[in-house]
Formats: sequence, structure tokens, C-alpha cells
Amino acid sequence: MTTPLTTSLLDPERSKAVVADFASVVDAEVKDKSGLSGTTIKAAYAMVKKASPSVVESALTKLLPDFAAALDPFWAEFAAGEPGDFGQFLSARGDKVGDALLAVTDQRAESTNQAVLRKAYQGIRGKAKDNVVAALPRVGAAVQKHAV
Repeated sequence: MTTPLTTSLLDPERSKAVVADFASVVDAEVKDKSGLSGTTIKAAYAMVKKASPSVVESALTKLLPDFAAALDPFWAEFAAGEPGDFGQFLSARGDKVGDALLAVTDQRAESTNQAVLRKAYQGIRGKAKDNVVAALPRVGAAVQKHAV
């Protein structure tokens, strides 16, 4: 029987490392962006980081339970199959996974009382699904590293 992903990722012994790896994923994805939309993403990210240097780690810590719950059904399906690469598995289901993860961030953005975060999120939300789907290989690798 597979341990639910939420249990693994939220384990107090592991959660700080999980958050650090997800923050590295965010940094790498932002750094890799190019073109006009990449410039917009980089500007929004810089604005948010300037407002609060630890905002990414703080946000990921708060969002981790919901992200883990959103990914749990995908992990269960993956774990029931042949061993492989969870990032590739997620990428093959990009639309569904992207929708599941964005449902978490949409809800959080709606409920935040921090105007700068809400404004930054609204500025990138239009292309967010494309960006989330593009990040799935790295997201999957980070999850697989910590899942048991």
C-alpha cells in the first residue's frame, strides 16, 4: 500500500526540504522564461520578492498541504503503475494537473489580504497554466525525491 503523498510531503522531518526544493523549482522556472511573457513573469516575481524576500518559501509552506492534496490522486495512480519518472507522468496529464494546482493558487489569491501579491498573481494568471504545465517535469522530480 502506498503512503499518501500528503503524509510524505508534510512529514515534519521532511517538509522544510520539500519547501526548499519547490522554491528552487520556482526560481529555475522563472529564470528560464523568455520573451514578453517571460519578462512579465520575471518582473512580477521580482516585485513580489522585493516586497518580501522570503515570500516564496512562506507561500509554499502555506500552500504545501493543498498542493500535496491536489497531487495525491496523480501520485496514487503513478505509484500503482510501473516505476518511472513522476515528472513525465505529470507532463502527460498536463491539463488535469495544471487545473488541479491552479485551483489551489486561485483560491489562495482570492483570499489574500496582501494587495501586492494579489496584483502580481492577477498579472501572470492568464499564462499561468502554460507555465505550470511547463514546470511539471521539475515539480514531479521534486515530489518523487521526497515521496515514500
